[in-house]
Amino acid sequence: MASILTTKDIVKQFGAFRALDGVNVEVERGKITLIIGPNGSGKTTLVNVITGVYKPEVGEVIYTRADGKAINITGWPPHKIFETGIVRTFQIPQVFQRLTVLENLLAVARGQRGESVFSAIVKNWVKEEEELVKKAFKILKAVRLDGKWDTPAYLLSAGEMKLLELARALMAGADLVILDEPIAGVPVDQAHEVFKIVKDINQQGITFLVIEHRIDIAFRYVDYVYAMASGKVIAQGLPDQVANDPKVREVYIGG
Repeated sequence: MASILTTKDIVKQFGAFRALDGVNVEVERGKITLIIGPNGSGKTTLVNVITGVYKPEVGEVIYTRADGKAINITGWPPHKIFETGIVRTFQIPQVFQRLTVLENLLAVARGQRGESVFSAIVKNWVKEEEELVKKAFKILKAVRLDGKWDTPAYLLSAGEMKLLELARALMAGADLVILDEPIAGVPVDQAHEVFKIVKDINQQGITFLVIEHRIDIAFRYVDYVYAMASGKVIAQGLPDQVANDPKVREVYIGG
């Protein structure tokens, strides 16, 4: 397995409460990995450790770049982890509501020299801006939002809002996209569309780590699954294997 992300024995405590208790997860490059579990199982806490929101008491987070170089990113600040190519979305989309769909993408593009007074004077930034717009439209086409490029974000449906967050992650140059509840509050038909788009983008080389409760939908599109409960990984494997694991049925599906 060529891993892009590995957590080693992660422990995170809040006072006497141990939210993560020796969590080991490995995300294979080029795959879609899913983390499931009931509320309070530690899924979001793990993502917060991976993305630098929390620093673990014990353990390591290792990110492996495309060139094979492994980097220990444990405890790095979120902006630095973002710069490595690990970009997350949120259960409640964190987009610029009053900006258009296109403007939301342009706002997160890296290296915009036209934003600097000095660069704006001495560099041909107009050409670069044109290239960024072209890139944005290519991404919007991939997530099926190109027809809404001039629509203010607040007018989007729940599913479209999730796709806009995904588009922003791609515009930011993500190597690994972490999706937190990408179909929460999304109607069934739109939920399948979201995962179909994720699958299409994954086949273009982007790796995904997904947290999702609606496993009846998610299991159809992912490659590998981790199940968590009480801060620990209780099962892992292919979707069918995890779905039929007695421990998963007991604590997550209900027996």
